[in-house]
Formats: sequence, structure tokens, C-alpha cells
Amino acid sequence: MELAQAEAKPETATKTTTRVTGSVALLEGLIAEGTEVVFGYPGGAIMPIYDALYDYKERLQHILVRHEQGGTHAGQGYARSSGKVGVVFATSGPGATNLVTGLADAQIDSTPLVCITGQVFAHLLGTDAFQETDVINITTPVTKWNYQVTDATEIPAVLAKAFYIARSGRPGPVLIDITKNAQMQLFDYEGYTPCNHIRSYRPKPNIRKEYIEQAAAVINAAKKPFILFGQGVLLGSAEAEFKAFVEKSGIPAAWTILGAGAIPTDHPLNVGMLGMHGNYGPNVQTNSCDVLIAIGMRFDDRVTGRLDKYAKQAKIIHLDIDPAEIDKNVKADVPVWGDCKETLPLLTALVEKKEHPEWLAEFRAFDKIEREELINKELFPETGELTMGEVVQQLNELTKGEAIIVSDVGQHQMVACRYAKFNNTRSNVTSGGLGTMGFGLPAAIGAKFGAPDKTVVAIIGDGGFQMTLQELGTIMQSGVDVKILILNNRFLGMVRQWQQLFNDKRYSFVDIQSPDFVKLAESYYIKAKKVTEREELVDSLKEMLDHKGSYLMEIMVTKEHNVFPMVPQGSSVSEIRLK
Repeated sequence: MELAQAEAKPETATKTTTRVTGSVALLEGLIAEGTEVVFGYPGGAIMPIYDALYDYKERLQHILVRHEQGGTHAGQGYARSSGKVGVVFATSGPGATNLVTGLADAQIDSTPLVCITGQVFAHLLGTDAFQETDVINITTPVTKWNYQVTDATEIPAVLAKAFYIARSGRPGPVLIDITKNAQMQLFDYEGYTPCNHIRSYRPKPNIRKEYIEQAAAVINAAKKPFILFGQGVLLGSAEAEFKAFVEKSGIPAAWTILGAGAIPTDHPLNVGMLGMHGNYGPNVQTNSCDVLIAIGMRFDDRVTGRLDKYAKQAKIIHLDIDPAEIDKNVKADVPVWGDCKETLPLLTALVEKKEHPEWLAEFRAFDKIEREELINKELFPETGELTMGEVVQQLNELTKGEAIIVSDVGQHQMVACRYAKFNNTRSNVTSGGLGTMGFGLPAAIGAKFGAPDKTVVAIIGDGGFQMTLQELGTIMQSGVDVKILILNNRFLGMVRQWQQLFNDKRYSFVDIQSPDFVKLAESYYIKAKKVTEREELVDSLKEMLDHKGSYLMEIMVTKEHNVFPMVPQGSSVSEIRLK
């Protein structure tokens, strides 16, 4: 539907106006913001918006999900692979409350979303009307900002503000709740103006040059400096600036799971993954370095282990766009506030060009131990059941590290993040801070819409898959091409691992039964196959990757297999276990 513009009188008007409903104003605003795809599920309270959307089918692609949580995860996947803002529609009441898990996931992982919920008529607010919930108060803790619209004239400005807040500074989810009367109300629409400033909202802190200079001096004097980088590098689109800093300084760099891909996995200064199931060297060396440079990461407990034993010997330099993250968990000796796309070039200009061969060799020595004692057995077993690691290794060989890997949550997630090759930015999509089982399948759908030219492979456990398997219906109806690998160990594997190691093998309700995943996929007209033998793995993976359209492959892997290395909860990172 194209807006007809009224003819303005030059002597009395500076803007052209037209009478439109709040719903039309919303859709015009989405188009003005560059929205291409909306993930949603209709209902009574959002019906006027969906009625207007009927006339916008050529300008806005709407993907009908099968559950509103699936919509938020799809929006997250879209945002993470594309770098754009994900957009989600839901109705009032249960539709809106079904968004909460995805909003919480997006909030802790700094993913930009704009969620639009319908709401009952304004005169019914507070009356416990049918499908009324106080979505504003419910979602306040899990959104960067939310707002309830009761008058259509507010919609253009509120939507512009929502997109600006969602994408600026440290990104995050925003929710707009629109009453039904506001969706239907006619008003004089003067067009859409994007927002680039809000009084009292400062998305980027002022850069203090003295801290840049202090940081450079500390780095230049260091003998064993170590870089920890997180998703902030990706969110700031600072991959090139980060690579320049790493290569000039010659400092070994390790990544959080959300930071993967900021520099290629095989870069000579990329020393591996941090955290509870990260690589041996990066964890141990955290407590051996003399300077620790944290860039766009928040010192999550899964990275730090025991804080009272974390990097106490090192001077800490922390670069972050969110001042609230600095000194929150780990005290910084030098805080560097600001967008790392802006702060990193300033720092790079002041650091001396160096190499640290002896220090880097210490990491390689740990790599050798980890490979000989653990990795080779995981990636290249010759007997026994298939391992998750060898599946990921074979996938690496076939995709050359060029695919987008979307993982769910559990043992398979840690294996995928440890062993997958990420040669490109925005190629690792996973639920980091919240650890949401059920994330993988809908996020992979969104990731494919966000990066249609990329191969998207979802790696999911048998437990997590059953939380959102209804989204196979979304794949069926939309025709999206997603490759799905279910690594089936017939357990809720990560919980079982903890019960084995810390609860004397008291396996309490972790032995999960599953449907016939192949028949299930085929019932949705998705090609599927089950793999049980090592000899058929490579050819089956090739068949899946070559197939035009979505494909589900269930791979039976070792039932009682643990993910190592592991930093036991409550332990120091240097107490990491290889077995």
C-alpha cells in the first residue's frame, strides 16, 4: 500500500500530510528503518496491524513462526548474522508473555530487537480484560527500553526512538506495546523521521585520551600481555581495527564464545577460547600474564571462575562501551570507555610494534598438551561410537570454515564453539549469557534470512531440539534453507556431566527419550536422515550440504561422553581439568 500524499499549501505548510491509521504509520516506519523481514504470530489485539500488513506483502516479508518465543530467537538470529535490528510481532496476553525468554536472551547478549505487541483497547487497561497483561512491567527487567502507545500520533516518534535505542551504544531489545484503538486510529501523518539523539541518553561515553595513553604505556612495558576479546568487537563492527591492534602489538588473543569470529580461528595470534570449557592455555595463562587487556567483554563468571583467584598478578586494561561493565566484576587498573571502533585505533597508534615469541610459545606448549591428551581423541577417534567433536571436525573440512554455525545450549554447544572454524565475522550464533535451550532452531531460521547467501548449519542436542521443534513448521512454510544437525546422546548431556562429576553419578531425570526425528522432519516435508556409523558420516554430511533446501540429520553420538577441558564451578581458571 503506497501512501497518497495530500497537496500542501506552500504558504501555510512545510510538510505534506495524509490521513492514515496507526497501523499504517507503524509499517511505513519499519520500511523507513530498512526492515525487510518481520517474524511474528497474529492475534486479536494486534489484528489491525496484520490487516494493514496485508497490503504491504510486497514491501515487508512476514515469516509466520509457530510460537512467539521462536519469533524472538529468529529475530536474534537475523540480527546476529546481518548486523541489523530484528523485528518481531506478537499479540497481547500470552503472545506478549511468550516473548519474555527471547527478550531476556537478547538483553544479556546485547542483541538489537524491536518487538511490537498488540494490547487491549486503552479504556480496558487495568480491567483484566481478555488477554490483557501488564507487558510493560513484565518486560521492564529484560528490555533496554519499553513503552506503551495509547494514541496513534505517538507511533512514528516512538518507533524511531525504539530503533535508535535498540541499535545504538550497547545494543539490546526494545518493546513497544500498542493498544488496539491506537492501531485503528486515523491521524494526520507527516512522514517518518529517524532518530539520532535523545536528551539524557548517551549511547557512547566520552573517550578520555589520558586513559588511552595510560593503557598504551602499560602495554608497551608488558612482558607477557594477553588480550581477551568478546562480542563488543563484533557489535562495534571493529573487526578491522581489532586485527590491526593485535597484529601491531603482537599480543596473543583469546575469545569468549560470543567473540568468536572477530579474527579468524586460524589467525597465528588467536590462541583459543576462554571459559569453563575453553582451551587449556588461555585459561591457565590468564593467571600468568602481567597485563590483561579485555576488549568488549564483561568478565562473565563462566570466563573468570573464582574472582578472588582471577588474574591477581596482572594489570587490567578494560575497553568497553558500557561504563557499567567496567569494575563490575574485575577491577580495572586502566578503564577505557568508548566504542572500540573508535578507541582501538587511538590505542594502536600509541602501542609499539612488537612480537612476543617466547610468551606465545608458552601458549603453544599448552596447545600441544591439550591436543595430545584430549583433542586428537575427540576429533579423530578410530573406534567406538561417533563423538560430537569428529562431527564438527568433518563439518569444518566440508565447509572450510565459511558456514554460519548456530548452536543450541549444552555439551554440543561447547563442542561446536571449541572446534568449529569461524573464518568470518558474525559466523557464530549461540545463546551466551542466558544459555537458552531451544534457541538453536529458530535462531538458525533467522540467521539464514539475515545472511541468505551463507550456508547456515544448526547444531542442536536432542533435548534442546524438543523445546522448539514446532519451528519445523516455519521452515516448511517459508521454504528457508537451513541444515540441522541433531547430535543425539540420549541424555540432557551437560546436566548429566555435572551429575557424574559432582553428584556421584546420581543421574536424576536426565535420561531423555525422543521421537523419531527423521519421521518428524519428513512429516514437515523436510528431507532427513539418521547416521549411526562412522563410515557413513562424511558422505552423509556432503549429501546434506549439497541438498537444495532444508535438511535434518540425526547423528547418534557417544551416550556418556564429557566435554573437557573444564573449570569446575568455584575453581580458579588455572585449576582447569583435562579429564
